[in-house]
Amino acid sequence: MTPIHIAYPNIFVILPELILMCWVFFMMMADLFISKEKKEVNALLAIIGILLSAAAVFVVMPSGHITSFNDSMVSDSFALFFKLLFCIAAVLTILISRKYIAIEGMNWGEYYTLLLFAVSGMMVLVSATDLVTIYLGMEFMALTVYVLTGYLRHDTRSNEAALKYFLLGAFSSAIILYGMVLLYGVTGSTNIYKVASFLAANDNFSNPVMIASVILLVAGFAFKVAAVPFHMWAPDAYEGAPTSITAFMAVGPKAASFAVILRIFLVALPAMKSHWVPIFWGISAISMLLGNIVAVAQTNIKRMLAYSSIGHAGFIFMGVISGTKIGIASVMLYMLAYLFMSIGAFAVIILLRKTGVRGDEIKDFSGFARKHPSLGLCMLIFLVSLIGLPPTAGFIGKMYLLAAAVEAEYYYLAAIGVLMSVVSLFYYMQVAKTMYIDEEIPGQQLVSSNALTLVVYFCAAATLLIGMFPNRFITSALASVLTM
Repeated sequence: MTPIHIAYPNIFVILPELILMCWVFFMMMADLFISKEKKEVNALLAIIGILLSAAAVFVVMPSGHITSFNDSMVSDSFALFFKLLFCIAAVLTILISRKYIAIEGMNWGEYYTLLLFAVSGMMVLVSATDLVTIYLGMEFMALTVYVLTGYLRHDTRSNEAALKYFLLGAFSSAIILYGMVLLYGVTGSTNIYKVASFLAANDNFSNPVMIASVILLVAGFAFKVAAVPFHMWAPDAYEGAPTSITAFMAVGPKAASFAVILRIFLVALPAMKSHWVPIFWGISAISMLLGNIVAVAQTNIKRMLAYSSIGHAGFIFMGVISGTKIGIASVMLYMLAYLFMSIGAFAVIILLRKTGVRGDEIKDFSGFARKHPSLGLCMLIFLVSLIGLPPTAGFIGKMYLLAAAVEAEYYYLAAIGVLMSVVSLFYYMQVAKTMYIDEEIPGQQLVSSNALTLVVYFCAAATLLIGMFPNRFITSALASVLTM
């Protein structure tokens, strides 16, 4: 994938990030002048900032591969695809947060500025083509998510989750940085394209320093996507974090991390593929096995979705391992599908959150679909999509990932993926059974929020739309791959 370099003003390449960062500082100042009774205005301001940034994405939409800042940042369709994905995830998160913040009594201004800071970090991360810039974007994203995870200051579960996430995240960041240092020591460059050129021209196949660098990078990034055996933070972080942040964390940082994994391993390190593919193969297989099997035993739905996300991470690695254009496009398509089905499911969980009632146990869904049939149907759509059954987006995403694995002749890995999808049928349908068959909970009431309900219906519609009309989405993903 040799890029076509196009001369472009430096500032244009980072226009979406620049607009968002300036807007964050404006929000921080504006919050000082907003009275306590009108703090909800912060949600509207945050959405406006995200929409302005998304508009800037279309303004800088390139026809090729545009680099700037001494080739440390890039504007290509691959990066812009993920930037739009982050914008959609942020808007949906803001909408599901409004009522949740009021119930939890959290600070409005700080919450939204931290959320937009996280999105800014993700945007930098997916545009970075220099190891130093990649690391800075990754840390910018991670530090804000650590704080948001522990945002329920008076909740011990939230505090514990944030502490575990921060400590383990710090170790993983150090591991990645060490791997980058070794990579620079061997190649003499931090630019991923120069690294690729050096490795292609020089035989470093058996270089122990190079092998150590690959192992460290694999381990560090496997932590970022909560893949086994670096998954231990995910269940506690998902359960303890505010549910709206759990929804965001399940999609945004995971998508950004997979984007940078694709750039580093398929653009910078294809020459070392024989070393990193077996490691990723093992991580993919064991993530699917452990994530889906342990999810069966969970009674808390947020922990269940946490282990489920570990299994999904293993599934997505099949696209990375294949290394083909269809494999990369499959990862992009699956992250788009996962955005809607995951945030939609967490939005339904928030609907059950009342003062004094967490609503995050599976038993809390007893009789939910009989009392609220339309919302119950939406939740069923999300569950069916997470399993990977037609006619949903999850089915299309898994089908393309499996096709990529089979095309690359990773038959055993594809077989594990199919088998674990069957296992997931059990625990996802346990939630459906609770909603449709179990007796209703006396006095069960939902959070009254038009924004929350709108997100649920929108995500359900998007999940079905991608599942029934996938051609446009997969075509866009394939076109984006060509600009990497």
